[in-house]
Amino acid sequence: MTDYTKEYKEVAERFALLGEVQTICPYGEGHINVTYLVTTDRKRYIMQKMNTSVFPDSEKLMKNICAVTEYLKARGAETLSVVPTKEGDPFLKGDANWRVYDFIEDTVTYQTAPNEEVFSNSGRAFGEFQNDLSGFDASVLFDIIPKFHDTPKRFRDFKAALAADVCGRAKDCEKEISFLLAHEETYGAAVEGLADGTLPLRVTHNDTKLNNILMDAKTNRARAVIDLDTVMPGSMIFDFGDSIRFGASTAAEDERDLSKVHFSLKLFRAYAEGYCSAVKGSITPREKELLPYGAYLMTAECGMRFLADYLAGDTYFANKYEEHNLVRARTQLKLAEEMKNSFQEMAKIISEIID
Repeated sequence: MTDYTKEYKEVAERFALLGEVQTICPYGEGHINVTYLVTTDRKRYIMQKMNTSVFPDSEKLMKNICAVTEYLKARGAETLSVVPTKEGDPFLKGDANWRVYDFIEDTVTYQTAPNEEVFSNSGRAFGEFQNDLSGFDASVLFDIIPKFHDTPKRFRDFKAALAADVCGRAKDCEKEISFLLAHEETYGAAVEGLADGTLPLRVTHNDTKLNNILMDAKTNRARAVIDLDTVMPGSMIFDFGDSIRFGASTAAEDERDLSKVHFSLKLFRAYAEGYCSAVKGSITPREKELLPYGAYLMTAECGMRFLADYLAGDTYFANKYEEHNLVRARTQLKLAEEMKNSFQEMAKIISEIID
């Protein structure tokens, strides 16, 4: 047994594992929690040191995860399985908080979609996740990050950063500032719909990137949605929109050359075919109407967050160079503008799938 394994063996053995711990090694590419693969003489597990700086209330977070995964299992869906401590708790409290999941074998993850089929499969996975949880009372979940997709609040935060302009950077991004200020009236429909009940309150994942789906290693079919730390109450248009923001772009999030950055209707269709076919039985007419808007909203919101952080001196998002957050903001706002100009085409695609 390596010294590395010995260091964490005591932690692993506090959980109700099957078999004797053989090895423990770093695993995955996550940036929030610290993840290890634990191998016993009978099976494998994922063990994580939970990031209590990003998610300070581990108890509420794990209550959300346990409630959602137990509901999904009752419906026959494959999902994460929380392994309790030997005392029966969902996580181990201490100087560091730890949790363990069963390892889901014979699966792979993708950082980017190698083809349209995989992107469509990811849409189906998040759609099935949403559909399977359509009967779950989302109001019982805790807001792990309050007002996470409250876009009007994000806009107020942006305006405060602009007014302060602590680094004197506003002069470098007048075009981006003007775009956000000119579209203020477009930011409120989701929050207003949740408030007046025209949009149903649903369980939302809130981090619907491709790499949060385990795909079958042989068939590339989605097996399970993972990384449930941000599961909270919200609207399905948040999850749909964030997937499109991330996956239907022709370039990286931090591409400097904006001539390479475009919103792809082809990729939008691929994802929508998977997602909408899964939620046909539970989506409401208003949600269907606002799916294209959700793509625009999540992209504009992300752009304003990047720009606000740039104006504030890069205090939130990690950056690799001085203008990194400005470059990110520019890609998002270009995509948002193209999405806004494509509402009619997006709506037609969705109607073709659902109607």
